[in-house]
Amino acid sequence: MLIGPFLFPDALHYLVDHQVWARLEEGGTACVGITSLGMQLAGGEVYMARPKSVGAVVAQGGSMAIVELAKSIVSVKSPVAGTVIAINERLAATPELVHRDPYGEGWLARLRLADFAADAPGLVHGEDAVGPAMRAHARLHEMELGAP
Repeated sequence: MLIGPFLFPDALHYLVDHQVWARLEEGGTACVGITSLGMQLAGGEVYMARPKSVGAVVAQGGSMAIVELAKSIVSVKSPVAGTVIAINERLAATPELVHRDPYGEGWLARLRLADFAADAPGLVHGEDAVGPAMRAHARLHEMELGAP
């Protein structure tokens, strides 16, 4: 779904306050990354992206990566709790994938989920919930995304 100029794919689960997403995958895993709105709010172009190492355990809302932008260094929070089972190795050479293709080739890590049922209440999913939540978050940052 498009909200203003920002894409929010329907299949994803969003941790709105931190502008990160999780795509549930087979075998109790999830691919995670930063939303397009999150990239805009953080300041745009990514010059370095360093996810936590394979084997690291992350909590929902805990740090899963560090990204460096033109004017800031940001600790990226995890939308779900779990153990890192893979990182996007391409980001070492091409960190700009994070802002150019945030829901595709710009993913940060894959996690083996700890307890998705426990994480789910903190996530927003589905068109009826995502649109209003993202608009409200944008307004907090004095950004208008258009009418619902």
